[in-house]
Amino acid sequence: MTVRCELDADGVWLVTLDRPERKNAFDEAQWDAAAQALAQAREDARVGCVVLTGAGGDFSAGVDLSSFGQPLRRSDAFSSGYDHFMTRLVEFDKPLVAAVQGVGVGIGCTLLFHCDVVYLGEGARLRLPFAALGLVPEGASSYLLAQVVGSRAAAELLLSAEWIDARRALELGIATRVFRDDQVLAAALAKAREIAQHDPATLQAIKRTLLAHRRPGLDAARAVEAEGMRRQAGSPANREAIAAFLEKRKPDFRKLRGPTP
Repeated sequence: MTVRCELDADGVWLVTLDRPERKNAFDEAQWDAAAQALAQAREDARVGCVVLTGAGGDFSAGVDLSSFGQPLRRSDAFSSGYDHFMTRLVEFDKPLVAAVQGVGVGIGCTLLFHCDVVYLGEGARLRLPFAALGLVPEGASSYLLAQVVGSRAAAELLLSAEWIDARRALELGIATRVFRDDQVLAAALAKAREIAQHDPATLQAIKRTLLAHRRPGLDAARAVEAEGMRRQAGSPANREAIAAFLEKRKPDFRKLRGPTP
């Protein structure tokens, strides 16, 4: 079981990414389990609000690079577990609250832009690592990040692949609030219960109004990102980044540059 789900008496659906030995990094099984958790919450009339968190002191280290490039055999309409999860996330029309401790890297950061409330622990560290992986952004972050932080800050974060601490995430607007690490989940659950006390149909109607104006941008971003990923996956830069990860070293992209004139 890579994702745990619990529904409390107040209508709060707690979804916990549960691969702590891999810092909750996503493999195919976890993509599909997280997608199914969102689909189930969307269809269950008892669910008024969803809280998403990670087990073991981390939110998610992103894609599990040790499974990167493995052949996929699926019997559904989705091209991958990632596509399944992103489709469910983009269409999710109930309130979504994130409680983040530890690392949130790659999709562990970009999925936060789809959340309505984002609470970070004071020790949380986020990163958009795509430049360091020889890849383009994913999760519609090429669109949503600029909507949240502005185009200049978005370009800086994506092109540098720098770490973002909780204080800066709050300043940029990525985080709604910052709490002590041992308080962040309780604070998120309390906010979710406050939200879930309202009429579920009204909450869903409000969320749909928030989603409606940005859906064309999300769809366009996903298409552009998918094409960019097809070009970059397996590129020399991406192969060097994966090799460096497996060899536990920093990637060296200098050798990929042309000769100095």
